[in-house]
Order: sequence, then structure tokens, then C-alpha cells
Amino acid sequence: MSAARPTAGLLVDRHGRVARSLRVSLTDKCNLRCTYCMPAEGLPWVAGPQLLDDDEVVRLIRVAVRRLGVTDVRFTGGEPLIRPGLVGIIAAVAAMTPRPGISLTTNGIGLDRLAPALHAAGLDRVNVSLDTLDRERFVQLSRRDRLDAVLTGLTGAVQAGLAPIKINTVLMRGINDDEAPALLRFALDNHYQLRFIEQMPLDAQHGWDRSTMVTADEILTALRSAYVLEPDPAHRGAAPAETWLVDGGPARVGVIATVTRPFCGDCDRTRLTADGQVRNCLFATTESDLREALRAGADDDEVARRWRAAMWGKRAGHGIDDPTFLQPDRSMSAIGG
Repeated sequence: MSAARPTAGLLVDRHGRVARSLRVSLTDKCNLRCTYCMPAEGLPWVAGPQLLDDDEVVRLIRVAVRRLGVTDVRFTGGEPLIRPGLVGIIAAVAAMTPRPGISLTTNGIGLDRLAPALHAAGLDRVNVSLDTLDRERFVQLSRRDRLDAVLTGLTGAVQAGLAPIKINTVLMRGINDDEAPALLRFALDNHYQLRFIEQMPLDAQHGWDRSTMVTADEILTALRSAYVLEPDPAHRGAAPAETWLVDGGPARVGVIATVTRPFCGDCDRTRLTADGQVRNCLFATTESDLREALRAGADDDEVARRWRAAMWGKRAGHGIDDPTFLQPDRSMSAIGG
């Protein structure tokens, strides 16, 4: 463990972890209203002047890559596909030296139209959220009748050459928790990589209840009713998903058990919100403002210094099981995954 906060070098915290993966939220807006994320009427969106512009986004990523050792950049939202400058931002990041890996998490709506341009700009991989294969359930979960658009987006991503394609699924008790085997069959048939994610306390309504969350153990039990699962011999490293070989492999399925099997000790992520705030943990209750520093004329050295200071204070764990745990004021759509 480092004895003192570093003034140069990588994004190290006081527990010795190094942040090499950057999550960049490009907008807090979304064209769905998923029940585990936000209310039906939406949220008060961040005002335009408070959002980072395209040049500011690129500059902060450049600082992270060139001065802070970030090697992987994932664009998130809200829904990043609705950011007008997305293709140009990706192209600018792909032109950086050293070049980081570039990925995107999306709900898939409109991906079929944008996938060719995104791939040409330098996007390497895409994660698509898909919680159900049933149209009525999709409407119930997302409050929008857009399942066909998501499935079309997946097909478009394949045709554009964005591979491997990962699917992220949240199971909700009494709604879609019986679909785990069918979703895995869909993924296997289409050569997608499926990852189930435990529902986390990041909804804007603060209605999350651990007792109603579908746990990793329950997900695995459901999958084993139809498949033989064996632990993946490959070490997961800093990846959030535990993976299992399906019917002997090589196909795999993953489970991100943030709540019941926290992986905080291996976390290598730092997060930048659409309005320029650094979050050193998904569940952090404080943020560090880089937007103000940029607009006040700070040079890259000063921005890097502030970013290091923000990451140094990262807690050992998210503390969901601690009686003093407080859910962040911001929801997932405002934080960015």
C-alpha cells in the first residue's frame, strides 16, 4: 500500500489498486424508462451548459490515457447513442497514442444505423442491454415498445463487425426471472456473450430492496436447470463478471454479483460523468469537479493532479452490507455504468 498520495504517475488509491479502466458517461438522458433505473416521467436532466462539450470530453480522456495510465475507455450514459458527437469522440480517442481499447454500453436502439460509422471510427466492442425476449415484458420493464429495435440493433452490430458482442441482463423477481435459460440459448445461438447483473441500489426512486433482488446463486441455479456449468479456469483479473463454461465450453456465461459477491478488491475503474465529475466508485457519495478546472484554465498537469487526488480517497469497498450504507444521490443514468 502506498504511504502517501502520489503527485505523479498512475491512478493509485490508498489500498494499492490502480485504475486503468475509464467509464465515460456522455449523457444522462435515455430513450427508455427502465423501472430499475428511473421513474416513468424521466428525471431532471443535466442542463446543456453543465455538460462537457466534445472537446472537453476528448481532452480529459487524453489526460487519462497519456498521463494517468488508462488503457481502456468505455462510453456509457444514459444512452450514449443519442450523443450527437459520439462518432467524432470515438475517432479522436482511437487516434491517441497510446491507443486505448474503446467500447460502448448501449440499449441498442439505433445501433443498426450507427454501427458502421462507429466501427469505422475505431469502436472495438459493444455491450447491449437486453432483459427479456418477450415484447410485453419489455414494455413492462422499459415502459417503451422497442424490443424489435434492440434486436435489430444487435443484428446491425454483427454486420458492422463489432465483435465480440456482449449482452447485459438484469433479472427482476416476478417479471423476467424465469427467462435465464432462454436468454442464454438466444445468446449461444447468435454467438453473443451473455452477462447477468445483480440489480444494484442505483435507481432514482431509491426503491431497491435486497430481499427482492435476484441473486447470483439464484441465476446460476436457474441456468443449471438447462445447462451444465463449470467454473471458468481462466482468472477473471479485474473483470467484474465471474464466468462459467457452458456444456463444457468454449461458450461462457457471466454473472456480475456486485451485491452478493463484491469484487471491490480487484476494481480498476475510474468514472467520469457527463458533467465532468470524477467518481472513484460507482457507489461514491462524493465527486471531484474536473469541468470547473478545465474552464478555469487548468493545464493538463493540474487536471491530472486533481484526478489522482480524487482516486486516492477511494474506499476499500462499496459498503452495501454496512448498516451505514447510503445510496448515491445520483442514479445509474446520471453516473454512467
